[in-house]
Formats: sequence, structure tokens, C-alpha cells
Amino acid sequence: MSDFILRLQSAVTDVVIKTHPFAEIIYWGPHLSHFSSQDAACLTRPVANGRLDVDSPVTLMAELGHGLFGAPGIEGHRQGLDASPIFTTIKVEQNEQNLTIFSEDKHAGLRLCSEIQLDSSGVLNVRHGLTNLREQPWQVDRFAVTLPVAERAREVMAFHGRWIREFQPHRLILEHDSFVLENRRGRTSHEHFPAMITGSQTFSEMQGEVWGVHLGWSGNHRLRAEVKTDGRRYLQAEALYLPGEIALAEGETLWTPNLYGSYSAQGLNGMSQQFHRYLREQIIHFPDNKPRPVHLNTWEGIYFDHDPQYIMQMADEAAQLGVERFIIDDGWFKGRNDDWAALGDWYLDEKKYPNGLMPVIEHVKSLGMEFGIWVEPEMINPDSDLYRSHPDWVLAMPGYETLTGRHQYVLNLNIPQVFDYLLERMSWLLGEHLVDYVKWDMNRELVQPGYNGKAAADAQTRQFYRLLDTLVARFPHIEFESCASGGGRIDYEVLKRSHRFWASDNNDALERNIIQRGMSYFFPPEVMGSHIGNRYCHATFRQHSITFRGLTALFGHMGLEIDPVSADQQEREGYRKYTALHKQWRDVIHHGVQWRVDMPDATTLAHGVVSQDKCQAIFLVSQLAMPDYSLMAPLRISGLEPSARYQLTLLDHPNIQITGEGGHTMRKLPEWMTTSQTVSGEWLQQAGLSLPILDPESAILIGLQRV
Repeated sequence: MSDFILRLQSAVTDVVIKTHPFAEIIYWGPHLSHFSSQDAACLTRPVANGRLDVDSPVTLMAELGHGLFGAPGIEGHRQGLDASPIFTTIKVEQNEQNLTIFSEDKHAGLRLCSEIQLDSSGVLNVRHGLTNLREQPWQVDRFAVTLPVAERAREVMAFHGRWIREFQPHRLILEHDSFVLENRRGRTSHEHFPAMITGSQTFSEMQGEVWGVHLGWSGNHRLRAEVKTDGRRYLQAEALYLPGEIALAEGETLWTPNLYGSYSAQGLNGMSQQFHRYLREQIIHFPDNKPRPVHLNTWEGIYFDHDPQYIMQMADEAAQLGVERFIIDDGWFKGRNDDWAALGDWYLDEKKYPNGLMPVIEHVKSLGMEFGIWVEPEMINPDSDLYRSHPDWVLAMPGYETLTGRHQYVLNLNIPQVFDYLLERMSWLLGEHLVDYVKWDMNRELVQPGYNGKAAADAQTRQFYRLLDTLVARFPHIEFESCASGGGRIDYEVLKRSHRFWASDNNDALERNIIQRGMSYFFPPEVMGSHIGNRYCHATFRQHSITFRGLTALFGHMGLEIDPVSADQQEREGYRKYTALHKQWRDVIHHGVQWRVDMPDATTLAHGVVSQDKCQAIFLVSQLAMPDYSLMAPLRISGLEPSARYQLTLLDHPNIQITGEGGHTMRKLPEWMTTSQTVSGEWLQQAGLSLPILDPESAILIGLQRV
């Protein structure tokens, strides 16, 4: 048996696979310092009475034919035949920490290729390829990646949401049966982010074992956490296919999306740090090695009201605030005066821009800023020249009324003429103008997506990738942002061809605290768009101080979503202050190690970033509502060098009021806020730092410098 046991290893995680006669992961957990393949024999399972007379493995494909009786990893048929495949290993190739397993079911005429990679970060990457070996097509109904987890993984954490309220976490204890998360909206979605975490009960940011997975796919998907009746547990993830959507011709291969997994014995922080490192080293590729430029996006400043002279005034003011990239949002193209018309007509509105875009672009660049522009290529308004000429270009099922969303339809990217038209129009925009950045939006879900009368959601997603891949190759100097009404298309696969996510259309600082924390579990700060919005939030009409808005936006790829011309002096000073503060700390924020801090009071959120050399750190404490207790718990700061001493600095605070007459929060501040102090890294991690009592919807920022 030991000849068939292979190990993939990293400094923190090992994966052990039994390769014959079937491929099965038998261990995914902490790194083993004294591994021997012979040890695997002690995991040979007994056979329970009252069940099958043989063992039922949870293989890489989780076939029902083994007597799994749970959710299989593959379902399909050849006109009703060959519907219960079992794959037997025929060849195994290992190259360091990369393993490829080839297996077949000769009776069903199917071949499986399983690719398993364990990165040095500890992130596991798995995908399967299925090939039809026969002349008659094989209809694919389901095709998933299945990863077993330990029996102690009893608690599940997933994410729900909606527009302007993305990345909301929820938890449940899973003792029996399964928890399933499904998305059928045609894009990654605000509602069901394709990730799931399971772990020891009450796992937290700083403690407990966790196994986290993320499916890199921008379309329909299904994730499952399941407990078998024998107590074994596994996670499963797949692209979700609509009926009749996938049929493999002879010799054709279908690949699952990549499933990325992370095991951590140090709670959610350890998991996130592995994912962040993996993305930085393997997936995120910025065109230039430069600091992430501070944005100003015009959307909430002027909406569709475009006047080139006024926009150049905005650029003047933006440059004075320290902005480094200026983006013109929706409203620049022919007939686009509201969201009812003109999508698809990607020609410049000559009434608004009689001299073209170049005078504005050149003015922006003369101020030392980059220029960006908004597009939504996948969409078409019924009120557009394009729709009037080509109503048949809509992604829809014939014979049914097509539903609008935001007064628009979806263009069928599977039609070659549609693809070519969009490629030509986007190439005109990006090739004939000095564009550095594209905000690519997608404001509508897919309803009855069809091509030639058959379901085509999966094909639409793949064509979107092809269009974006072509433009990235054609214009390698341009950065692309993935925006879908905010956080509707955020995943690792689209990140391979983009450079920034718009986390949410909601710039409300209170809501953003939760949204950005949820996003931080899987994405590092430098790809998370976080803007300071107007004093009165356009999404919620809530009002926050410039301090709370500025500090909340600090820990991402920062920007402003305002009209700087109409802003009053106090607001401008705030924008300038927090832009400068972000620039001062962005090297730490965008390259350091992120830590979220467990706080006993759920109304308090604390997180920060420690530089890779542990010489600097910056931590934010946000008070979301009235605290449960009259004293704040100490802030325990992780990630510092235990033996080093650190100078504490209060970098920013909400003008904390001290009163001797009652009626407010405090009579006396913690001593470190009024007297210079240095503290050891060990003390800050184990004992912590006293915090002031904060008002609801306020925050303080703490800096640490090694001395």
C-alpha cells in the first residue's frame, strides 16, 4: 500500500493522497515532520455491519458507484447510458508539489485528469478534467471537486448578501446532513460568494482549526458541506450547469473551475494570510511595479451630467487633494443621459464632448494623474441604436418575454458578430485614447440565458473571459476593475485578468466595515476598492464624519467618490488628510500581513497590518454601535516581534471628548494616549493595549514603530 501513498507538503500544510486503485485524499492538515508512507496503513477503515460488505471511499470524484450515498462529484449520461461511472487510476505523475492523476472508466468511455497542487503558501489548488472517449456525446449534469475534511470540522461559516450589503458572514453547527449554497444569477453574485469555511467549533480570527475553500468561477455555482451518516465530512464545489448546457463530444474535455483550499491551525487569520500570499505570488499581476494610485471616481459626484469644462475643474481640485488616478464614470457615450438608454452604443457623445475626450484626458495627465473610464460592454438598452439594429443579439430564450434589469438586456457574447463588435468598440476606446484604467461594470443578472435555444450561462461566462483576455493582451499597460453593481463579480478567476474589485456600491462607512472585513478573508487590501464617499451616503442617506469615512477607507485601494468642486472646505481638508495618510502607510497596508483581532464585544471591530519585516504596524479600532460594556477590552496586537519594543502613536481619532460633568463616555484617557510609551511585542500580543471608550460610528488609528 505504501507505494501508492504520495505526499504534497508545505511549511504549514500537508496533503496525503492514496492513488490506487482509486484516488483519495486521506489527510489534509498540519505539516508532518516525520512522515512515512507506511503510516497510512493505520487509517485503513473497518467495514460496519448493516451496510455494504466493502469500504466506500470518498474519492476525488466521489462516485456513487462506490456506495458513497452522498452528493456525488459527477452526474451525467449518454442518452441514459453510462450514467454511473467509477474511475480507476491508470497513471500518476508527480513533479515536486504538483500531482496529476489519470484515471478511466473504460465501460463508460470516460477519462478523468485530476490536477492537485500545494503551493508553498499552504494553498491547495485542485481541478478535474473530464474527457469523452466515445462517439456519442456524454451529457454532463454535475462535475465537482470534493475535498474531505477532518471529523472535528463541525462548524460552517459562509457568506450571504445583496446589492449594497455584500460579504455578510453567517455560521451554523453541522452535525448531520448538508449545508448547500447555490447561485443561479449568472455572475459570481452579491448574494452567494463562492466560498465556505469549516472548522473546530467556535473557531475565531485568532484561534481554532479551519479549512477554507473558494471556487474560482464567475458564473453559476454550488458549494456544499456534508456530513455522511458514518461521520465523515467533506466540502464540495462546482460550476452549476443549467439543463442541457454541457454535452461532451468525442475527444472533448471539460475542466472544473479551480477550487482553492487553505488549512490553518491559527484560526481565520492563518487561512487569510495563506490566501493573500498565494494571490500576491500566483494570481495578481499589476502592469507596473508601483504604488496603487489613489482614485477619484466621478459617479457620485456628477452621475450622467457631463460637462468637459466642469470635469476639468474636478480634475484640478482632485490633484490638489493628492489624487493620482481620475476616472470618468457612466455618461460619456452617445445618448447616455440616464440609465434607460444607450448601452451598446459605444461611441462618444459629441453633444457633451464636442472636442472629443482627448482634451479632458490631456488635462488630467498634465496634472500628473492617470486617466480611467467606465464601460459596461456586456449590456444593451432596448432604447439604443444597437438594439434597434440587432434585437437578435440579446442573450435570451426564443418564445419568451425578455426581462429587463436596470432597464437593460444582456448581449449574447456567444454570437461571433457581438463579440467582434464589442472587441472593435473597446479597442477604439482604449487604443485611440490615453486610457490607463477601465472600470468594467455588469449591472444585471442572467435570466433564461440562451443561445440557439439552449442554456448558455456557462458559455457566456467563458466568452466574457475571452473578451477580457483579448483586451488585456492587446493593452497590457491598462488596469481593469471588476465591478458588477459593486461586489457582484469578485472571485479568483476574474482576478487573473483584472487588478481591482469594487467591493460595493455602498460607501456608507458603517456598512463598509462589515463588507470589507468579509472580503478580507479571501482578498488582500491592494485589490479592494475602498472610497471615501459623500458626507450623506448616497446608498443609505446616513451621515458620518470625515474621520470615520476616511479611516474606514484607509485599509484598501483607496479613492474618493465625490465632486471635489462642490465640497466645502472642511470636507476638502479631510479628503486631503486621509489621502496623505493612506499614501504614508500604503506600502505597509498593501504588502504587509493582515490581522483581524478577536474582540469580546461584537460592536467593536479591530484589524491591522504588520509590515513583512515587523518594523511597522497600523491598527484600526472601529466602534459600530453602543458598546456592551462600560470599558473597552484591551487590543491584543498579533504579528509583532516578541522581543522587540515598539513606539505607540495615536495616528488619528474622532476628537475624543473628555467631560467632568457626566453625559459622555470618559473622564480620563488611557495613559499611552497622553504619554509617550514603548512596549514589547510580546506584551502587546499577550496582554494588549488599553483602549479609549469610543462613541458609536467612530474609530481610532494606532501606529507602531519598532525602536
